[in-house]
Amino acid sequence: MKVIYCTKLADRPELEIRNEMTPEPGPAEVLIRNEAWGVNYVDYLMCQGGYQLRPEPPFVPGMESAGTVTAIGNDVTGFSVGDRVMAGHRPGGFSEETVVAADRLIAVPAAMSLEEAAGFRSAFITAYHGLLQGGRLQSGETALILGAGGGMGHAAVQVAKRLGATVIALAGGKEKLATLQCLGADHVLDYRDGFRDQVKAITDGRGIDVAFDPVGGDAFDETMRCLAWGARIVVVGFTSGRRAVAKTNHLLIKGASVTGVRAGEFGRRNPEASQRNLETLLGWAAAGDIHTHISHRFPLEGVEEAFRAIAARKIIGKAILTRGV
Repeated sequence: MKVIYCTKLADRPELEIRNEMTPEPGPAEVLIRNEAWGVNYVDYLMCQGGYQLRPEPPFVPGMESAGTVTAIGNDVTGFSVGDRVMAGHRPGGFSEETVVAADRLIAVPAAMSLEEAAGFRSAFITAYHGLLQGGRLQSGETALILGAGGGMGHAAVQVAKRLGATVIALAGGKEKLATLQCLGADHVLDYRDGFRDQVKAITDGRGIDVAFDPVGGDAFDETMRCLAWGARIVVVGFTSGRRAVAKTNHLLIKGASVTGVRAGEFGRRNPEASQRNLETLLGWAAAGDIHTHISHRFPLEGVEEAFRAIAARKIIGKAILTRGV
């Protein structure tokens, strides 16, 4: 089987394809034949050495995949050979076949393709937890989604709409903005033009109740000027490359708060709440109310090309590696 390794951390990571034997699942594990793999900014960042989780090379990148169960361990219940599943990895996903602990698997709804499933888990679980538990978003409130043109942003726009919010989505370029309108955003703004005045105009001067921020940097700074009284800023990442600093005088004046979100850690510490989140999302997906938008597909061997597309901000929604290319 083919496995992708990161052999050197660098701005342009060095990757290598290796052929290895198919692994055997342990008692509580499942063997998956992967059909598709989500490519996330965090995968690229990890291979650069810029992520908080910093595995030593050589390591197998990839945080999510989807495929079919081909073997199960003796202690596994709830899954059978032939089941379609999406898997979370820490990392280790960019391999034609992977062994995964059964408790890190999610059954794929019948209405969802494996390509869509490969890009679903990380984005939607983080968006839902971030907006609901992190931002305490209520129906009728206004949500500002930064970095809305990417996979996390697409998920946040759809989740915020399902929660009953008015959604203002920020992205760069006409194609990204048009896609966001199709996803249900009430207002779409090109962040490159500046957005403070437009947000204030949209909200009749009141400002936004919740900001979902995977970007950081200058966008975070401008968001601090868009807050309503009692606003909540949810920090998910820093794809801009700059970790922003919140001015506490602004937070004090607005009675506002900034909350960091780590959906995986939330799930480990609050498994029952995390399971309820997941069940809600899968129900929405099964009903066709939310979906993964895929703009770019690459073969498994095309990880470097996918990373270049992410770095150039060409991706609209998700980039996927797939056997079907």
